[in-house]
Amino acid sequence: MANLITLDKVSLVFGTTHVLDEVSIGVLTGDRIGIVGVNGGGKSTLLRVMAGLQEADEGRVAKQGGEGGIRVGMLAQDDALDPTWTVREAVLGDRPEHVWAGDPRIRDILAGLLGGVEGQGIGGLDSVIGPKSGGERRRVALARLLVEDPELLLLDEPTNQLDVEGVAWLADHLTTQRPRPGNATVAITHDRWFLDAYASLTWEVEGGHVNVFEGGYAAYVLAKAERDRMAGVVADRRANLMRKELAWLRRGAPARTSKPKFRIEAANVLIADEPAPRNTVELTAFATTRLGKDVIDLEDATVVLGEPPEQRTILDRVTWRLAPGERVGLVGVNGAGKSTLLRALTGEQPLQSGRRKVGKTVQIAHLTQEVRELERFTDWRVIEAIEDVRQWTTLGGKEISASQLATRLGFPGGRQQARVGDLSGGERRRLQLTRLLLAEPNVLILDEPTNDLDIETLTSLEDVLDGWAGTLVVVSHDRYLLERVCDHELALLGDGKLRDLPGGVDEYLRLRHAATSAIERMPVGQANGIPSSVGAAGAASAAEQREARKVMARIEKQLSRLSEREERLHADMAQKATDPEALADLSARLQDVVAERDQLEAEWLEAAEVVG
Repeated sequence: MANLITLDKVSLVFGTTHVLDEVSIGVLTGDRIGIVGVNGGGKSTLLRVMAGLQEADEGRVAKQGGEGGIRVGMLAQDDALDPTWTVREAVLGDRPEHVWAGDPRIRDILAGLLGGVEGQGIGGLDSVIGPKSGGERRRVALARLLVEDPELLLLDEPTNQLDVEGVAWLADHLTTQRPRPGNATVAITHDRWFLDAYASLTWEVEGGHVNVFEGGYAAYVLAKAERDRMAGVVADRRANLMRKELAWLRRGAPARTSKPKFRIEAANVLIADEPAPRNTVELTAFATTRLGKDVIDLEDATVVLGEPPEQRTILDRVTWRLAPGERVGLVGVNGAGKSTLLRALTGEQPLQSGRRKVGKTVQIAHLTQEVRELERFTDWRVIEAIEDVRQWTTLGGKEISASQLATRLGFPGGRQQARVGDLSGGERRRLQLTRLLLAEPNVLILDEPTNDLDIETLTSLEDVLDGWAGTLVVVSHDRYLLERVCDHELALLGDGKLRDLPGGVDEYLRLRHAATSAIERMPVGQANGIPSSVGAAGAASAAEQREARKVMARIEKQLSRLSEREERLHADMAQKATDPEALADLSARLQDVVAERDQLEAEWLEAAEVVG
């Protein structure tokens, strides 16, 4: 493998801060590198230096072949698209149609990012860039860069504005379609699932230095835990948070821990006695005492947006009853109505028909995607805006001050004295969350809470939510967050129905893939107007549907028992972490359980198709 680009003792100072301090690092052909670090830590600066867009104060940047050598392409956080271009001009340039249409790689990019080879997802290839939303422009800019396919691809937050399906497609494309001799990819990301699925190496930018870890997020957490253990700092709060995160990773899907190639036994010792991230039974019991039996019910609810002929039905006679202590993740394609459903839960969105029933003790806190609610605090200090809500609160059974909660969510002592008007986008998001949690709601509704948050803040947020007793509903494209803080997921597939996902996000992606494949197999024109659900192929008889429901009920009971077996096996594995023979036996039994679960989930999906 050859070096595509090398940084030799590169230093860069902004004001009095060493953003890069004698950094020496290189990118080899075949590398898939993920860059992590706190907001403002120098990640984007490092990428700009590699792209030649930022001059270093000291040191040398050398590209393979010199100035006329490898091509370097960069996706910045702000696109540079000409607003007068059409999508075709921006993405395909002057390539003849028979050239790009005959290239399966380009067709895959158009389908994955633009909704089809004709750009159906963003208004067509001949639509103009200017009027498009920020998310649409972002996808066009990413598609343009992937079509150009430079030897060194630099991506700054490529998953921004992508839904769960888009993130999964991008990870697959970068790991299966892009790798070729002479190519490499470097991506800044706060999406931990994407990092785990895509990266062969992880760079952590911290304090002006770049630390290199083999593998993706799971490998990064394991290695950090081992480093902290070796340094004797496991008592430090940050190390404790990392132990909790490591415990979560070990209890998750086996794929999360199959990538690291270094010894993990020492890291396993750190979590041998680590409890589960949260005590679900205890939290549910406490939530019931705060909420009673009734939380929020949508009964036979219909929500319609717009006026004919552009009218869209978001919910079509949907009944959904939220239980005390329930933790639900919502997924769905962009535009399916996830935010609208949240507003229907809070009462901000009126129902066309049906009714909304709310328990007497319910106190709702709703985190929207807007930060304008902070405008009235522009001249306030951060701590003043926080204590404006409450000075003390209870979390995880302990009373903590507003300042302590702010510290846990990324506002250390000095930063609490900053003016709200001077905060970055990520800091404003943290301030919103801190104020919401201090209000002591018992129903928390979060719409894309991970926007602008770095991995360290996300880990702290998840730790706070672990000790929060109440009903939680989360809409997020961050697959890792959904799996980490929610107990189950529901999906909006664009057909007006709310669908339960026993198989989680993986099941959602299978449903979306099946729906897309079914539509692609239809004759041209027949697919128009077909809802994005797998049940669109035809209706089963009443008897078949009844039988299918029985099968689904039976499988759900079996899946519940399997889940209990899996939890017991994980507990046994934690206890036997130092016994290789016992651990091997338990691992084999766990693989059998996972295989049985996958088979049952496939059978459940088949029955669900009959029910529709």
